[in-house]
Amino acid sequence: MDKTSLIMEFISIKKRKLQLSVSVKEKLSICIRLICLFLFAYTAYAKIVNHDRFFNGLNRVHMIRGIAGYISYAVPIVEILTSLLLIIPKTGKIGLYVFTGVMILFTLYIIGALLLEPNLPCQCGGAIEKLTWMQHIWFNVGFIFIAIWAIRINKHLSS
Repeated sequence: MDKTSLIMEFISIKKRKLQLSVSVKEKLSICIRLICLFLFAYTAYAKIVNHDRFFNGLNRVHMIRGIAGYISYAVPIVEILTSLLLIIPKTGKIGLYVFTGVMILFTLYIIGALLLEPNLPCQCGGAIEKLTWMQHIWFNVGFIFIAIWAIRINKHLSS
């Protein structure tokens, strides 16, 4: 094969996006759902086991102080319910939408809280608490993007 035909083949490959088989797309979607599920199950568990600590951390944020008690119960419940949606095959797609929405809300909350009160400790639970706020935001954005990717994969599988 000469250089010209090699270059033409490369250009042809670049024009056709990387095509994944249906089987690979299904497996990718399942893996992403499981990763999202484990994240929420893990953080929900940490928030439940250390509930007082989680509540006290939320209570330090002035913008939510009046409803910190409700939020301290609502967040782990939402994370558990989202995990259940993600694990059940029939509700997995809905679970990805809910997961993405909740992660966007968490990220906006972090940004808002930091703008108003820059010296807040993280009360997310588990090893995630060890991240800096900027790392935490990027961590969330990364999960948002992989969840959106899984949603797009599912749309291609449906069509």
